[in-house]
Amino acid sequence: MTDADVHDALVQTLPLFEMMRMRAATTARRHPRLGYASEDRRAPRRWVNLFTHTRRKLGPGDREVVSPNNDTLYSNAWLDLSAGPVLIHSPDFGSRYWTLGLLDAWTNPFAYVGRRSTGSRPQCTLMHGPDGPGRVPPGVSQVIAAPGHDVWIIGRILADDSAADLAEVHALQDALALRRADGSDAARRLDTGLDAQEPEPPPAPRFLPCVDAALARNPLPAGEALAWPLEPAAVARQLPAVYETLRRQDQPRQLGGGWALPVAVRSHWGDDHLTRARVARNLIGALGIEEAMYPTAEVDADGRPLHGSQAYELRFPPGGLPRVGAFWSLTMYRRSDCLFVDNPLRRYSIGDRTPGLRPGPGGELVLRLQAQDPGPGHHWLPAPAGEPFYVVLRLYQPQEEHLQFRYAYPPLHRLG
Repeated sequence: MTDADVHDALVQTLPLFEMMRMRAATTARRHPRLGYASEDRRAPRRWVNLFTHTRRKLGPGDREVVSPNNDTLYSNAWLDLSAGPVLIHSPDFGSRYWTLGLLDAWTNPFAYVGRRSTGSRPQCTLMHGPDGPGRVPPGVSQVIAAPGHDVWIIGRILADDSAADLAEVHALQDALALRRADGSDAARRLDTGLDAQEPEPPPAPRFLPCVDAALARNPLPAGEALAWPLEPAAVARQLPAVYETLRRQDQPRQLGGGWALPVAVRSHWGDDHLTRARVARNLIGALGIEEAMYPTAEVDADGRPLHGSQAYELRFPPGGLPRVGAFWSLTMYRRSDCLFVDNPLRRYSIGDRTPGLRPGPGGELVLRLQAQDPGPGHHWLPAPAGEPFYVVLRLYQPQEEHLQFRYAYPPLHRLG
């Protein structure tokens, strides 16, 4: 097998490794009632079929998720469907935005439960794997088939920063539950086989067994063929180049003005293995575009990389704000690690729910992106001083103008 063949096989299977790494990083060591998954707390055993929740919005110190949002609280669960179906119970969310995105082990966002897709009433969703649904108990609202035994539920619930609103969201999170058809707790122990802080790129002796185990539980997507197994020495040679390629690869869909769309998937990546791997490395957990779109700017309108030594302006013309059914936000990240930029304002995003954000007298909304405070009268999103950065314009429930790529994204202009 040539080095090029090995490189292609690694690009194809890297999403499996990244998903299993995320599972190791985000599953619970301790069940609230049943205790630790292992008596040795350093062991890689974790609880699956169990929701875990973030109780606050993520900040610069949170490193488990790359390019996280600053709009919602997360509720996560990793399903192991090898022992049978799991019921997902969700409460009444009222008018609040919420979604449970269902990703298979290849990062295909194959289904949803939530405001846009199934409504906000109390509901019970039966999730099953390749072995089928079995007997469907009374009260099930919908049945969803997963292509493999491993599924990541990545939930997002809109939250304000007030204590009262956070308390409401916490109650909604606590009402999410995973059960068996007989009503028992679905939680079970699973050996993740990985450390939560795997290096990048991972060594071949970590990468290969992890992918082997994931392949046994999650068949290749329809239409794919894979050159496997691979020689460890060839993997050790090629993995650094693969990760460097994914770090530097250009965005696949250019939108103009410095904007590009890294994720244009709806429910399945198809044969676009390179973009699938790039998103797994840089934007893992991204949803399909009907639920959310993530236009990203890494360069300005003239194609120059965004850098904290410069100041930039983003002008939305009168009547030209994003067209969304839920809400939008613009989030700032350091390029070096894809994480939030610490700043005195503790402002990591700015959007239609930011207090005081309003168009000027002529109807334009102007945002300033820079490291130094531009002073009174400006809507400021702080950038890292002296470092490259990028921004993501998150669009929740984007409308047709975005989905059909007819929206004119305002250019990012460098000042001075």
